[in-house]
Parts: sequence; structure tokens; C-alpha cells
Amino acid sequence: GRDLICIQSMDGMLMLFEQESYAFGRFLPGFLLPGPLTYSSRTDSFITVSSCRQVESYKYQVLAFATDADERQETEQQKLSSGKRLAVDWVLNIGEQALDICVVSFNQAVSSVFVLGERNFFCLKDNGQIRFMKKLDYSPSCFIPYCSVKEGTINTLVGNHSKMLNVYQDVTLKWATQLPHVPVSVKVANLQDLKGVIVTLSDNGHLQCSYLGTDPSLFQAPRVDSREINYEEFDAEMKELQKIIKEATKTQDILPKSKKHRDLIVTAEVSPDLDAESQAIDSEVKAEAVPSVTVKVTIQSKVTAQKPSLAVCVQAPLAVTCDQFIFDDLEPDSSETVVLSVFLKGNCSPSELEGNCVVSYNTPTELNPEGIVKVAQCNFRLPLRLICFPAQPSKAANHKLTIDTNKPPISFLTIFPDFVDPSEDDQANVLGFQFLTGSKTTLLASKTSQRYRIQSDQLEDLWLITKELTLRLEEHFKKQNCKDFACTFSGSIPLQEYFELIDRHFELRLNAEKFQELLSERAVQFRAIERRLLTRFKDKTPAPLQHLDTLLEGTFREVIALADAAEENQANMFQAFTKLKSATHLVIMLISLWQKLSTDQVAILEATFLPLAEDTQELGWEETVDAAISYLLRTCLSKSSKEQALTLSSQLCMPKDTSRLKKNITLFCDRLAKGGRLSLSTDSATQQAAVMPGKCMLI
Repeated sequence: GRDLICIQSMDGMLMLFEQESYAFGRFLPGFLLPGPLTYSSRTDSFITVSSCRQVESYKYQVLAFATDADERQETEQQKLSSGKRLAVDWVLNIGEQALDICVVSFNQAVSSVFVLGERNFFCLKDNGQIRFMKKLDYSPSCFIPYCSVKEGTINTLVGNHSKMLNVYQDVTLKWATQLPHVPVSVKVANLQDLKGVIVTLSDNGHLQCSYLGTDPSLFQAPRVDSREINYEEFDAEMKELQKIIKEATKTQDILPKSKKHRDLIVTAEVSPDLDAESQAIDSEVKAEAVPSVTVKVTIQSKVTAQKPSLAVCVQAPLAVTCDQFIFDDLEPDSSETVVLSVFLKGNCSPSELEGNCVVSYNTPTELNPEGIVKVAQCNFRLPLRLICFPAQPSKAANHKLTIDTNKPPISFLTIFPDFVDPSEDDQANVLGFQFLTGSKTTLLASKTSQRYRIQSDQLEDLWLITKELTLRLEEHFKKQNCKDFACTFSGSIPLQEYFELIDRHFELRLNAEKFQELLSERAVQFRAIERRLLTRFKDKTPAPLQHLDTLLEGTFREVIALADAAEENQANMFQAFTKLKSATHLVIMLISLWQKLSTDQVAILEATFLPLAEDTQELGWEETVDAAISYLLRTCLSKSSKEQALTLSSQLCMPKDTSRLKKNITLFCDRLAKGGRLSLSTDSATQQAAVMPGKCMLI
């Protein structure tokens, strides 16, 4: 005749009251977040779902005789081993978080424990064994089991977020009905003479009593007058339709072909001069002045374009003053123009001086008034003056490259007019470039031979100058209608210097893992001290803190220091990855000039060495490139059928070191030097038919 009340707190404590008197409190082991809780009178136990996504049952007798929560003085190791203080009766892993638990017992049905998960609902026996489970193809919101008319079965009402109420008999769907709201709670009630009324409650407090069934329809379909069928007309129409279908299947592809006259055209025009007044914002570059250049983007629409939006992308450390633009609907033959500025924000040189404009818009059709989503895009090239300026050439340098051409050297006054002062004749064959980040690169043209030399103290700084040189030479000879101009490289690929950049980047990735582990350890320690202090502060009889406050403050300082160090390491890792990308671009270019690779082979090379736009701990550059090179060594660059039979690992994970990657890159260059050719074709005859130099063996 007494009321017993159990209250579950947010910190995992079960407090039991007899009437108004507090009886005892117990902490659930391994607690993180509270889950649904119910009481089973048949087994005299409490059933809940923990944060481990397990259904757990605790006997009331075990709870009553366990150590009191107020007297608990356990270490972190004891806390992790849940069996020390409070033993669980049974556990069932359901693999998902539960929304509700219900214990049912009807005369004609087996006593059961029902658990509603996020994607399934389970029916369990009293000992935790599964009687049955039902996989749901929707997101449930509430449920209630109730008595079934069929002996040995239980009916269940399950509400979902699609405003539907489903009736199940065990696992069989018997009825589905639409509700005017999303139910957060459902019950079956008997109200006066009404039996089996379904009571639902919405999240905004709307209470509804309803019944299952349909109102009778008084509409009767009119009788259709029978008429004679003209088979000759139907036969002619069928042949015409089949002819149309046949023509459509012949010409139409899976993807729509691009039209000659596009619906919307986006163009980007880069100003030939730098901005008179720099628009750089929050730049981290330590130079005296950080220049910016204006980019004018024009959108021309030939049709009605709904909800057009423009995104302008440049690779970090470059940045734009505004990268997102949203316009009103464009009418046919109308245009929009925006102006923005690009500048160097990060304190390192970019790996590419290119940008991209993407416009997404909707074009309405008769069948789809809201419109079909389409995309138009264009690329633009940024000037070299954005990241460097003319400087005095340097004679000494750690890294030197020589590019050979088949034409006499061109004066720098002609191909680098924006960097050369016309009054100084000595700059015709030698030119210095000072990067905003502080490093310097020198470019020299031979007076006697058809060669150009690029030299710098940093390997990655050679890339942009080498690329700019080749592009400007190609543009110069193209204007003169010279079609046989070509660049070649006959030196050795600087693999050792390249490997140093790989090792530096990988070392920072290892440091990031260490910082993450240390932060996790200190965070666990910080939360444990907080729980201890909270228990002390809640105690009615104050006890000494035993320097817990000092320990909390010290742990907090350690967490902040580790977070700052991890953030600094992240910035260093970004700079190292940018330098690695620049050096990778340079290595790809040198290999392509060295082996005179075709455009398709250069595309394979770029996809192999530059698979990632961004580097993360989960998927890093080293393991991705290693997998790609291993695939090429096993297929198009393999020496024997034995190598082709080797299987590659299907899982990418961070390696312990870079020795395997460096070995594969060296082997890759060696195979190319011996006549190997890059191809994604699996046909060995196609690979062997590739053009090979004089006396090289066939692969």
C-alpha cells in the first residue's frame, strides 16, 4: 500500500523514494547519457538502455544491497570495470539508441519487454532473449503495445515522423493511417462507452482522440458505355510509337549532350594590373604590402534562370574578398556582373595560380515548374605578380633545374615584361623573383645554348616559376605560328629533396595523432575530476576537497596548452601540405618533359600523385598515393604476370613510416625510364603496343 518512486538523474544516478522519504541512491556503471527507464514487476527489476546501446536489467534487490552513491570513492580504473559495485542481471546489445521501453503482460500473451529503437523495435523475454524484432523503413517517434484479439500475439501502435500511425500484430503490418501531426506519445484508452480510442499527443501540445476505420463513400462510378474497338487504328498508332521509341533509343545517351549554344555562360576576366589600393583582408603574410588583383565575373543568360548563385573558388592560401553571390531570377538575354579581389592570405606560396567560378541555377520546364538544376563554370588564371615581385638575382642556390627547348632563347624583356625594367639591359638573360613569403628564385637564359635554368634554395619554390616560364614560352611561339615548339628535361628527377618534404609532412601528421591522444586523455581526466567535485558539492555534509580544485585547474591549463599546440601543428601541417603539392606538381612536370608523355598519360600521373585537394587524418596523402602507385606498378608498369597476380589492400590506413612509399616512387620512375607507359587499359596487348624507345625490352 505504499508508493515507491524511482528518479533517474542526468549524471546516471537512480534515486528511490518510499512515499516522500528518500530511501537510497545508486550510480549506474559506465554511464554517459540517460536513456529510457522502466520497471518490470514480474522480475522486480529496472530495465534501461545505456549509451553503449545495450538493454540492461538491474534487480531491485541488487540495487538495494549495493554500495550507496554517497559513499562511493572509486578510482577511474574501478569506474571503468562496472562489476565492482553494481552487477547487471542481463545485457542485450541492440546496436542503436532506444526511444522508449514498455513492459507488457496480457492474459493470453507471453509476458514481454518491448524496446523501440531508431530503426527497429524489439520484443524481448524476461531474461533478455529476443522473441522477435521488426526492421522499420522510417524514423519512429513513439509506440505502445496493447492486447490483441488473436491469442499468443501482441498488437503494437508505432507512430513516425511522416505523420503516420502503423498497427503491427507481432511483426506483421495490419493497418496504416495518416495523422494530422507528428505524435510524440500514443496510448490506447477506454473513455466511457468508447473502447479502444487512440490518444495521440503532438510536440506542440495538441491532444487528439481518434479511431481506426473509414467513413462510407456515397459516390458510385458511372457505367461506361461499351463501344467497338478499331484494331486497325490501334495497330497503326502502335507502329508509330514503336518507331519513335526506336529512334530515341538510338540517339539519346544516358547523359544529356552539351548544347552548342548554352543556356547560361559565365566568364571571368582578370585585371592585367594589380589593384592600386590593396583589398587584402586579415592576411597572415609578413610582407610590407600584400597586393590584390581584381576579377570581374559576368553571367549571361539566354533563358529564364531561377535562383542563380555564384561560387568563386581559389586554393588556399589564396583567398577572395567574397566567394558567394546570390542573384534574383535572370530573364532571357540578361546579364549580371560582380567584381571581387584575390590576394594571398596564408604565409606560404600557393601550389596553383588558378581559380574557378561555378554558377548553379534552375531552368523551368512544362513538366517541372520548379526547374531543373544546371551548372555552368569557367576557370581563370591569376598573375604571378600576385605572390612575388622583381628582385636582385641570386648566384648561389641549393636546387637547380635546367629546361631544354628546341628554339633559341627568348629575351626576358619579351616574355616577362611585367617583371623586367626596360632600361636595364642586364635583365634580358637573368631575372630574380622575390616571393611575398620571403624566399627567392632566380631564372637564367643561356646565351649560347637553348636552355633555361631555374634555381632556388627551396625545391617547392621552383614550381610556379617553371610553370610560368613554359606557359609564357608556349604563348610566345603560338603567337608567331610556331607549332613545333617543345620543352624537354634531361636531368635527374630530384627525388631525395622531394622525399624530405614527404617526411616533413608525415612527421606533422604523426604529431597530430599524438596531440589527439593526449587531448583525449586529459579530457577524460578533466571530466573525472569534475564528477568528483560535483559529488562533493552535492553532499549535505561538506567534506574537504583534498586539492581537487587545484588538480582541476592544472588539468584545465594542460588541456588549453595541448589544444594550442595541436592548432599550431595543424597550421604547420597545412603549410607542409601546400609545399608538398607544389613539389609534386614540379615532379609531375619534370617526369612528363623527361619521358615526353602524352596528355592522357599526364592526366593519369596527376591523378596518381595529386588525388586529394585537402589532407585529413582519416585519409592522408601518403596512403592514397601509395595505393595509386602500387596499382600502376601491378598493372601497366608490371614486369611479369606474377606481379599482376598480387592483390592490393582494400583498406587505406595511415602507414607507420614512409619507406614503402618512397621505395614505390623510386621504382615507378625506374620503370618509366625503362620504357614503361602509363595506361588504365587492362588489355595487356594494348599496353605492349605502346611506343617504346630503341633497345628497351617489352614489358
